[in-house]
Amino acid sequence: MTQSLESLTTRLLELARAAGADAADALAVDGTSTSIDVRGGKLEHAERSEGIDVGLRVLIGQKQACVSSSDTRDEALRQVAERAIAMAQEAPDDAYAGLADPSMLATDLDTSRLEMFDPTEEPDPAALQRDAAEAEAAALGVTGVTQVQGASAGYSHRRIHIAASNGFSAGYQRSDRGISCVAISGSGTGMERDYDHDSRIFQSDLRSAIEIGCSAGARAVARMNPRRPKTGAYPVLFDERVSDSLVGHLLMAINGAAISRGSSWLRNAMGEQVLPKGLSITENPHRKRASASRLFDAEGLPTRERALVDNGVLAGWVLDLANARKLGMESTANAVRGTGAPPSPSVSNIALTQGTQSFDDLLAEMGTGLLVTSMIGSTINPNTGDYSRGASGFWVENGEIAYPVNECTIAGNLRDMLMRITPANDARMHLSRVVPSLLIEGLTLAGE
Repeated sequence: MTQSLESLTTRLLELARAAGADAADALAVDGTSTSIDVRGGKLEHAERSEGIDVGLRVLIGQKQACVSSSDTRDEALRQVAERAIAMAQEAPDDAYAGLADPSMLATDLDTSRLEMFDPTEEPDPAALQRDAAEAEAAALGVTGVTQVQGASAGYSHRRIHIAASNGFSAGYQRSDRGISCVAISGSGTGMERDYDHDSRIFQSDLRSAIEIGCSAGARAVARMNPRRPKTGAYPVLFDERVSDSLVGHLLMAINGAAISRGSSWLRNAMGEQVLPKGLSITENPHRKRASASRLFDAEGLPTRERALVDNGVLAGWVLDLANARKLGMESTANAVRGTGAPPSPSVSNIALTQGTQSFDDLLAEMGTGLLVTSMIGSTINPNTGDYSRGASGFWVENGEIAYPVNECTIAGNLRDMLMRITPANDARMHLSRVVPSLLIEGLTLAGE
């Protein structure tokens, strides 16, 4: 790359002004990634990508348009600016589009303290292949595992720079390192599959390939010979691997885009109880070594820690500038964007209050019911919160796991479900969504 990302974004802004933009912002992303797949102890697939993408948003009056490109030659950048101007001139008016006022912009721009990038050398493909091979061998070493569908290891590194005509200009970099393994037990129509994986920013934090492979194999074997549970109303314990999906539905419902459209089952719930008392959902964009951390959002606004749900009460929406303006509110600095689209709201790192009971304590408390470890499909009514999802896991009797189950459906209403959750204390603290296992009483199961 012959130009820095900062110089590319600066040049895009210059070209946008020259072409007739009243205001503009630009994003440049430079990334590399390597992934290795192993099967049968041999390399099955290797892929490496390197590239740079730039995106430009221009505003002319109340009109806006976005154009992206992977060609960074000056001639191509000029064409990007001219095309964006031509598109904006034909776009309908958007009374809510616009950049942030310069007085609102972040001034703390040193993202190094968030530790989002591992400065050690990029792992070579041979090291990634060894990790994948070790995970596969470990899974095959588990009694009952008949094959490994796939074992993979990968690495990625991205640099990002954002600049805007309001004076904002800042960049940062991220890295990711991961290992995954999918194991299969049984044969023919009796095959069962399960997985394990780990993804970290720092290589030194990553779980070992052997541990991941053994865990994937053990999980696959535990799922052998499943049955269908009985239809009825039972307590359901959502394992920590899937419990974040419940919080995810709540986060989608308080997203400013859904609220401004009026298409959310929580659209009129501000200030109301949405979780049991004592439980909160906090957003902390400044957590170290967390994948969604950021000092500033995609519109240059400073991020901060806040409560989305405070002591069970809904305390705030998730807003970017445009949706905040639609609602007559201020942005919560939750804007994200890619190179080809304008900003939209999204959360960073969130955490649900953990409980005082262990996972085993909740198993004992539920007595007879369903432990969910995997979910498929999704039927969620965004306006009413009606919930229906396919699930598999384990049937629990007298507080102990009795046998694996599959081919069942869980149904309820999210507003009611979330008011009945009891959290365990087993959340993984390094994830961007720190959510423990969740027990919910009285859900409808459709099985036999």
